[in-house]
Amino acid sequence: MKRIDIVPRKDLDRKLEEVGFLYHKNYYTETAAYEFTAGEVDKIDIATAQLFDMCCKVMNEVIEKKLFKEFFIPDRYVELIKTSWLEDFCSFYGRMDLYVNEDCSEIKLLEFNADTPTSLLEASVVQWYWLQEFNAHYDQFNSIHEKLLAHIGVCKPYLPGNKLWFTSVAGSLEDFMTVSYIKDLADQNGIQTQFIDINAIGLNSEGRFCGLVNNKYEVIENIFKLYPYEWMFHEKFGNALDARTTWIEPLYKSIWSNKMLLVMLYKMFPNSPYLLPAYYGAANGLSSFVKKPVLGREGSNVQIISNGSILQETGGEYGEEGYVYQEYRELPSFNGNRPVVGSWLIGGETAGMGIKETTSHIHDNMSTFCPHYFK
Repeated sequence: MKRIDIVPRKDLDRKLEEVGFLYHKNYYTETAAYEFTAGEVDKIDIATAQLFDMCCKVMNEVIEKKLFKEFFIPDRYVELIKTSWLEDFCSFYGRMDLYVNEDCSEIKLLEFNADTPTSLLEASVVQWYWLQEFNAHYDQFNSIHEKLLAHIGVCKPYLPGNKLWFTSVAGSLEDFMTVSYIKDLADQNGIQTQFIDINAIGLNSEGRFCGLVNNKYEVIENIFKLYPYEWMFHEKFGNALDARTTWIEPLYKSIWSNKMLLVMLYKMFPNSPYLLPAYYGAANGLSSFVKKPVLGREGSNVQIISNGSILQETGGEYGEEGYVYQEYRELPSFNGNRPVVGSWLIGGETAGMGIKETTSHIHDNMSTFCPHYFK
């Protein structure tokens, strides 16, 4: 893996905005790209597939041994989560964030963004268009767009009424454009779609989720939400979650998006080359570790301890459920730029990657997206 200085494309802003990438300012760069060999890409692909297989085994373990309390899941949602897993409810996508050293000989799972992953449009479409202008003879670990388009088609027969609603957090342009991109792929599959602001979703007299269409309230049978389950579980309308509405991502993603997944993975697979030691509540003898809130988001409330001293820490509002302590592995540095590889899964199958870098030690929502290629 190398970081190569490059020259941005001409008329870059227009080209990015033409493909719906409206939130690129101070976030996306074409001043550098990451170069890989085909063998290095294969290692990332294999690691992602094996990690996903382990996550599936964790999910089975949670159900069989009734470990939901360890993930801070309220009792009322347990049966819904079990049903969503055992009946294989539709799942579109997920992103594993990986530590990858310079020659890709060491790959470690940092966390699994299984419920509400973003950076999708830039990974699937934006960097692919960049590559065609940069050097069309090179290749890219990226079949995200094609696989997502096809997989939504596979899910189509399992959507009652053939209508899929879409919603996201009000005021977040990135979330809205991510949802809009997936909505467009659903449109291409002949699915009837409807966007609704998360705050506009209501309940009818039968306790069904509904939305206003042409001045009439319509029951929401299927909905893709870019809104985290840990928020939904503790909000007023969370009590209305039931099997009458198909949610994408499915409810079992509340287990995988939880940092307790890291603890359970290491407990079940302590000898895996793709896992870092991780514990709940204490460092268990680790001299260098990352302290992460169980239900934290976007790098908030994170503390890095290196050889017993605080290397970096961030503030925030998370941590009520406690913290996971994961062994610290310093990211490779390319002139002070530290990349994390986001490896994408579509319908449980590996599909490509996107790279975000930061000059900090903690990645957050201000990290910069860089394109990649391999040859």
